[in-house]
Amino acid sequence: MKNIQMVDLKTQYNNIKLEIDSAIKHVIDNTSFINGQEVTSFSNHLASYLEIKHVITCGNGTDALQIALMSLDLKPNDEIIVPAFTFIASAEVIGLLGYRPVMVDVDYNSFNVTAKNIEKAITINTKAIIPVHLFGQGCQMEAIMDIAKKYDLFVIEDNAQAIGADYKFINGKIQKLGTIGHIGCTSFFPSKNLGCYGDGGAIFTNDDQLAQKLRMICNHGMKERYHHEVLGVNSRLDTIQAAILDVKLKYLDQYCKLRYEAATRYSYAFKDIEELVTPSESYFSTHVYHQYTLKVLNGKRDELRKYLQDNGIPAMIYYPIPLHKQEAFLQIAHQNGEMNVSEQLSDEVLSLPMHTELDLGTIAYIISKVLQFFNK
Repeated sequence: MKNIQMVDLKTQYNNIKLEIDSAIKHVIDNTSFINGQEVTSFSNHLASYLEIKHVITCGNGTDALQIALMSLDLKPNDEIIVPAFTFIASAEVIGLLGYRPVMVDVDYNSFNVTAKNIEKAITINTKAIIPVHLFGQGCQMEAIMDIAKKYDLFVIEDNAQAIGADYKFINGKIQKLGTIGHIGCTSFFPSKNLGCYGDGGAIFTNDDQLAQKLRMICNHGMKERYHHEVLGVNSRLDTIQAAILDVKLKYLDQYCKLRYEAATRYSYAFKDIEELVTPSESYFSTHVYHQYTLKVLNGKRDELRKYLQDNGIPAMIYYPIPLHKQEAFLQIAHQNGEMNVSEQLSDEVLSLPMHTELDLGTIAYIISKVLQFFNK
């Protein structure tokens, strides 16, 4: 049995090596390392794929969230609603900019924040919502957008883990996640479904004025060279990373399909194990399985993880401490209601290896070891 990894980037690279190497060589030959033509090409191709007007690339996914918030002209201590069960970046940027994160609980089945919990947290100080499409499927975006319209709030989708997923509206309309809110953000961290070979991120919007401001903020607040209209940052996707992403974008749907097939095999094998809850799939969102995350019941999570590791199978806990319990937020965040689900999930979740190069033999071995642990 070959060395099993949570994400097998080397094999993925080897399968498209000639295209990747050619793209990188072209950038080096042209020496346009910053804002080269590949950045524009990738931005245009991603905009076409997402069917959105503007894609503004930037340095990483956290920058994308920060720049999105900076474009909204919010005031100190304005409140922004964010789930308590997610990666820190979604709430971290709120605190860094002097706003107040308002953390709400999530749904046990989907891991995602719900429209109901969002609406309960709205006050006169609420200005924005950051729904996070966790682990690869979408939040209740149609209902969230209705709430945003009702209370005149901005919506910034954190789509770092669900790029490529589709959302189905009640009327049957299909739209890519990340393109439904006023602004969408994503990360191109190497392990993402669409990942580069370093850091990278992007911001999406259909609003022309917002797009212009987002571009300015990414580039030191400049629209015209050396004319700084607003305070900005220096956050760019370098040309080599854009060239890599332009190649990999062609394979994104295939990658999502392979992940889904692997997840289906896992879930079918584990369906009769009472101590495991396999991932649920929402009727309104496809699932691109950035992570395959089980819920392990009866306090057996850590024991199962050690057993798998002892048998050469990595397994990760995303996330062991919910955000409302993180020391960094104790003085600046507001907790809306009890966080029982987020706390329970932090004790139960366990993610198995999930990537595009999982072959049938590796999947079968992982499944066999999980079944052995539960004496199945």
